[in-house]
Amino acid sequence: MWALLPTPFLAAEEFDENALTEVREVVKQLQARYEKTKDLQADFSQKTMIEGFERAITSSGKVYIKKPGQLRWNYLDPSVEDIYVNRDDVKVYVPEHKQVLVGKLTQMAASKAPLELLLGAAKLDESFDIQPTPGKGRGVGGIRLLTLLPKSREGEAGRSLQRIVLEVFPKTYFIRTISLHEISGNVASFEFSSLQSNIGLGDAVFNLKLPEGVEVVKAPVFSVPQ
Repeated sequence: MWALLPTPFLAAEEFDENALTEVREVVKQLQARYEKTKDLQADFSQKTMIEGFERAITSSGKVYIKKPGQLRWNYLDPSVEDIYVNRDDVKVYVPEHKQVLVGKLTQMAASKAPLELLLGAAKLDESFDIQPTPGKGRGVGGIRLLTLLPKSREGEAGRSLQRIVLEVFPKTYFIRTISLHEISGNVASFEFSSLQSNIGLGDAVFNLKLPEGVEVVKAPVFSVPQ
């Protein structure tokens, strides 16, 4: 069920059977948790390291999820940006610019990958090859970290992501941290806190209401390189 195979960036790493067994158990528990989750809200903090820059870019906000396929991601600090997802349709609203970008999730940049990951958390093994994380390899409570390798290279995120490292909370197995490692060398890390699940989030939470005078811009469609 899980493709636990060495990859080029981990060619020298050999995983023992105990590590593979632990990974399978973490994936099983994580997917079971999200299968039972009808809705979820949490706070998040984000730290992005850009290749060539010494200082990280930091931001924070709130995230809301509701099945099937609804997600709202609100950046609140240092600036406001609202992202609304309904299945594969995405709207990115920046009040300061009085502009909303409309596009498809599968065509968005790698920075939007956490949205796709959170929506598909119950079926991780369908989209990723999953293996133990080398080195320390453990998160809070000693739980194994998961390294996710995209099976598909379609879409902007698929072509620019090298790997994702995932940490879960002990006991609940909700996602605690997501670290996106891009081929470019950029690393974006997200940490979630104050999680509340199955609280009955209404559809209104996921409906973007725009004030008058907001410009609607269609996101460019990325073509697959030939």
